[in-house]
Amino acid sequence: MSSTPLSVKEKVAYGLGDTGCNFVWQTVMLFLAYYYTDVYGLSPVHMGTMFLLVRFIDAITDPLMGAMIDRTRTKHGQYRPYILWLAIPFGIACMFTFYTPDLGSTGKIIYAYASYILLTLVYTAINVPYCAMANALTSDSKERVSLQSYRFALSTAGGLIVALVALPLVELIGQGNEQKGYLGAMAVMGGGAMLLFFYCFANTKEHHTSDLATTERRSVLEDLKLLWANTQWRVLFILNIVLLTGVVLKAASTMYYVNSVMGRADLATMLMVTTMLANIVGAMASGPLLSRFNKIKAYKILIGISGLLSALMFFISPSNIVLIFAAVIILSVIQMSTTPLLWSMMSDVVDYEKSRSGRSLSGMVFSTNLFAIKAGIAIGGAMVGWILAGAGYIGGAEVQSSHTLTWINLLYTFIPGVVFASLVFIMHFYRLDENHLKTTEPQLTEQQNFSSQTV
Repeated sequence: MSSTPLSVKEKVAYGLGDTGCNFVWQTVMLFLAYYYTDVYGLSPVHMGTMFLLVRFIDAITDPLMGAMIDRTRTKHGQYRPYILWLAIPFGIACMFTFYTPDLGSTGKIIYAYASYILLTLVYTAINVPYCAMANALTSDSKERVSLQSYRFALSTAGGLIVALVALPLVELIGQGNEQKGYLGAMAVMGGGAMLLFFYCFANTKEHHTSDLATTERRSVLEDLKLLWANTQWRVLFILNIVLLTGVVLKAASTMYYVNSVMGRADLATMLMVTTMLANIVGAMASGPLLSRFNKIKAYKILIGISGLLSALMFFISPSNIVLIFAAVIILSVIQMSTTPLLWSMMSDVVDYEKSRSGRSLSGMVFSTNLFAIKAGIAIGGAMVGWILAGAGYIGGAEVQSSHTLTWINLLYTFIPGVVFASLVFIMHFYRLDENHLKTTEPQLTEQQNFSSQTV
């Protein structure tokens, strides 16, 4: 499918929106589990259970948000208005999540649930339209890979900033008081996210819009039934759940691995910065290097290699700092290079659904896959909490048992490696390669011409 190439400025502006998201996303991925157990004072069981239960809310709100977006038309477009409207509430919700109230044990549990639910709801409301907006920016499959490469390079730059400044900010603002430090650090991150969302809104334009008439006459349930009948949507939905389970198992156990297994808390920031730099390289390389290959085959090969490498890290001695860092760099480059491919596949599913049923369900496709991502995050987060509890982890303790250290090592290396390797099997059922997409182009062109004639 051909369209006018996007300017670098617009790709950068779009990507900076995800930089803002990642100011919070990476903080949650890297620090929230540790914050809840070692700073806030929740038990690992409470933390893990909360991560899982909150996802039941997403099962309702994510599809509703997708349906709302598919039915939205304003003078600012279909997706961009949500970025403008929700930038400030997003920043505030981030700060509330990292506040430790003096409410007693029961009160603190209630507050943790309430603030985490609020953050989840606001994140859904701004991130679903942001992700779906990629379809409105370009209709070209290869251009989408390029757009997503910019997005994830800049998104990871946001994660790099978090890795560089989050813990120093906690120390600087808290002056020994971690509760105060985390609150102040997230106030800074939330403020930065607001500014980047405003820039993203001001410097992007929705070049492709869909017909609203057919969408308005159908219910959310009918939209979901259509998607469920779409086999390619089902493949990506399952894949995102499994993928993010593995990602969170690794990310959420990073602090525990560095502090307890390696015994080098001083290397935490350096390891995270190294990971983010490698992620940027992987994201930037994805478009130029991988867009010329069959994206399905490229994804399967690279994700399989990443699974094998992650599992092999279990056998690296925790004292071998150089080898650990080398493995992390290679793994991060490989994994992040697959991410733009995966997100461009979601856009391809939107086009496939349009050719299959004549329905433009961009918001629904992205919202349901974002739910799958958050479900994977919840499962991964819950598993971390439960496994730590089962292994006898004691929050705040200077020394953990050898049994506990082995399980932390498994959480960071072997277990996510097995999860990543399983994605190769799941991708065996995905069929939307370049040849298949070319057969849908005439149908889409005919539908677009018909739509323009009837408006």
